[in-house]
Amino acid sequence: MRIVLLLIGSAALAACSDDGAKKKSEPPPVPVSTARAATRDVPVTLQVVGRAEAYESVVLKSRVDGQVAAVLFTEGQHVNQGDVLIRLDPKDFAARLQQAEANAARDQALVAKTRSDTARYAALKDRHFVSEEKVNDIRTNEAAASASLLASKAAVELARLQLSYATIRAPFDGVVGARLVFPGSSVKINDTTLAVVNRVRPLLVSFSVPEKYLPRLRAAMASATDKTGGMKVEVSLPGDRTQHLEGEVRFLDNAVDISTGTIQMKAVLPNADEKLTPGQFLNVSLLLDTLVKSVTVPNEAVQQGAEGNFVFVVKDDSSVETRKVETAASAGGVTAIRNGVQADETVVTDGQLRLAPGVRVKARETGPTNADTLATPANK
Repeated sequence: MRIVLLLIGSAALAACSDDGAKKKSEPPPVPVSTARAATRDVPVTLQVVGRAEAYESVVLKSRVDGQVAAVLFTEGQHVNQGDVLIRLDPKDFAARLQQAEANAARDQALVAKTRSDTARYAALKDRHFVSEEKVNDIRTNEAAASASLLASKAAVELARLQLSYATIRAPFDGVVGARLVFPGSSVKINDTTLAVVNRVRPLLVSFSVPEKYLPRLRAAMASATDKTGGMKVEVSLPGDRTQHLEGEVRFLDNAVDISTGTIQMKAVLPNADEKLTPGQFLNVSLLLDTLVKSVTVPNEAVQQGAEGNFVFVVKDDSSVETRKVETAASAGGVTAIRNGVQADETVVTDGQLRLAPGVRVKARETGPTNADTLATPANK
């Protein structure tokens, strides 16, 4: 009897040991963060780097030789069209104008005299007191005097223009740059730079796009023209994506740059508050298309492997499996999936390093990415 009891006890102890070993051999579930695949519209955007340019930029130079008498602007000043910026010493030009006006007055008097002589000699010819040849000479003198008067008037106009050129005005509304000349500086015609005026409202943004996007760009521009009148772009400062400025594409170059394989484009921004300045680097986002009702997952769920992109999908038994996926676009923190994941399936967004097919997980669901974040597009 004692032997039977010992055998039964030994069997019970062995069974307990097997159960404990089995429990110890099973690893605990891996803690991960998950999210559900959702269906939404995803914008297909192209991200490039551009540079701000002045809508109009003029390097002011003098149209006459002279000496600077006064500089009437301050550096960085906003000016209106027609505002006086620089005055050259006008004395020389004023004297030339007076001389030209005097010559014109002399020629005007000479014309009056020759005209009177012509009338008088014509009357004498009718009375046969002078010859036809003499009358013709008098008429020639009148014509020469009239021609001289025209030349004198042209000289007066030229002198008046040169006097006006001594006053340099702003060609348009804009911002004037640094002072490059000072009172007393000598100015050479069409050579000395006096100032630079930039028009910054509106502002141009110049950027280059790889030629492979040309067909989609043309299609997007044609579609935008039919719907809204122009293709829209969003612009932000590098390192500061909180502020977005909207512009409109106005220029697509007529040739691809063979050295870079890109084509130049330009967009116009209102820049009403002058947040942007010519020369700044800018992030430019162009909307090429919109994927309607696409299955999306957070960007963190998509992993890269030797055979391409994949995700970890959580099954009903809390184990994971790997799925190859084909991505279509990325925007606002989510990635559109062409195939590989269905809507409402659960994918792992954090903790993938400890996962392998069949591993059980303990999920902490973070929920789908808010659709409002799609207002900030990312590159495809």
